[in-house]
Amino acid sequence: MAKAKPSQQKRARERARQERQKEKEQRRQESKARKAASGPRQAGDEDPDIAGIVPGPQKPLWEEDEETKENEVE
Repeated sequence: MAKAKPSQQKRARERARQERQKEKEQRRQESKARKAASGPRQAGDEDPDIAGIVPGPQKPLWEEDEETKENEVE
């Protein structure tokens, strides 16, 4: 009987792993369907992940803080 327990535990782990894989595959399929349904972005559309980001060197954070404080005072 001592040998049966590890085997059952292993089967349970394998079943759990297979279920997780199935769930992942379903999520992937749903994601693909959502992306396909939304269609491609237009040429003029801005990428929402980088909206408002200015390319090039950025001002130091402390200078931005000073400017916002000055604008709030005015």
